[in-house]
Amino acid sequence: MTVSQRVAAAAAFLLCVSGIGALTSPGAASELASAALDGSSPASDLANVPTSITVPTLNLTTRPVPAPDGVQVQMIPVEDAVADADYASLAEAVAAQAMPDEVDPQLSCLAGAIYFESKGEPLSGQLAVANVIMNRVESGRFPSTICGVVTQPGQFSFVRGGKIPSIDPARKAYRTAMAVAQVAMTDDWSKDPAPDALFFHAKRVRPGWGKAQVATIGHHVFYR
Repeated sequence: MTVSQRVAAAAAFLLCVSGIGALTSPGAASELASAALDGSSPASDLANVPTSITVPTLNLTTRPVPAPDGVQVQMIPVEDAVADADYASLAEAVAAQAMPDEVDPQLSCLAGAIYFESKGEPLSGQLAVANVIMNRVESGRFPSTICGVVTQPGQFSFVRGGKIPSIDPARKAYRTAMAVAQVAMTDDWSKDPAPDALFFHAKRVRPGWGKAQVATIGHHVFYR
């Protein structure tokens, strides 16, 4: 290879290397390339052009890339992303609930209604009872609070003197009712087992309501 060819090859290589910041002098490659192309380098300089170049090893360690100006990047913790994931089953959603240290009065009323009306029923039946109460709250046809719906005169037979009887919070059935109430209030399980139901009764009775039946779950029949 002639000296001129060596110069051209070396200059091209230096241009590539300078693009990734491997050379100490940012202008070295461009100056050498210009000299090779216009023939301005003296013969003594051309003769000293190396036939090989040692390139420092690049550090390819992954580093955070800052966001461009004006762009906001929201980092979501892994635990929050997992918490937002859908539950595989209603049982899983119920099992994920923790017994609160202090129970909100509305949650207490809903858990009490679930307990007295459907303890021992399948979880889907307990959730359906809870959803009937929640649907009534939102309907505009009943009181606008959970406690108001539960204690409305003539609606739930377990209510005594406008109050829900006391329940031992250590009972397993009550803890399940509390978990189902939490699922209903937070909508952690969106598949309503009795869609849009506003009424229900035990299968042993025949009220003859003439309403649209939407589901039969456990020992209850649900209507809208």
